[in-house]
Amino acid sequence: MRESNEVVDRDAVLRYFAGKEVLSHYEEATLKMGLWKSEELIFRKEFPKPESKLLELGCGTGRIAFALYSMGYCDIVASDFSSSMIRKAKEINRNRSTPIRFEKEDATKLSYEDGSFDGIIFGFNGLMQIPGRLHRLQAISEAYRVLVEGGKFVFTSHDRFLPKWKKFWVKERQRWRQGKQNPELLEFGDRYEQTERGKLYLHVPEIEDLRNDLRNAGFLVLRDFLRSKIANESTLVNQFSDECRFWICQKPN
Repeated sequence: MRESNEVVDRDAVLRYFAGKEVLSHYEEATLKMGLWKSEELIFRKEFPKPESKLLELGCGTGRIAFALYSMGYCDIVASDFSSSMIRKAKEINRNRSTPIRFEKEDATKLSYEDGSFDGIIFGFNGLMQIPGRLHRLQAISEAYRVLVEGGKFVFTSHDRFLPKWKKFWVKERQRWRQGKQNPELLEFGDRYEQTERGKLYLHVPEIEDLRNDLRNAGFLVLRDFLRSKIANESTLVNQFSDECRFWICQKPN
């Protein structure tokens, strides 16, 4: 077991995603839920050509990748840092017989050549499950590198300043200023808490910090907006995921 005075790292994140209950949860979402309404609207708009070569980062068990294939996209690479997730995705794919390529990849150090993809998706707040701002910036920079010029990068994050969480973050800021924060956390904005499926890490960003990181990596931030502003999601989707912010970024020509 992890000692309480150790800082969260990627091994702790991997342990969570290797858990049987977590794998089952993601598999259920893949088999029963598919895309959120908001995701489908955005993907159709930002990736209008079905022949586009798409890379999904943090694919889990394939919820987004399989749905993209059913929408007509025919050149999809779906990657995840978790070997357990990739094994489960491949198991599902054996039954579905799609040409999707499921590959184990580290989003902070991708094996693909420069300019390999027309579009990149990092769904379900996956970018924010990489511990450490510098590591998240590495992932953003890698997405920039492997995109073609003019290519789009679409991802989601939580939003620290949603009214629902305002009081929590005010108190959390006070804890950090007093040096009384959870010693497992790397930086302000981190959450690392016990859930019914295991101990989950997630960074909730300061929106302007994230904009700056995207710009520093070279991206143009075209749009960002809350999910609730573009679609009324189903009860199943709302049970699976909280409100989040979509980011639409582009590698300049």
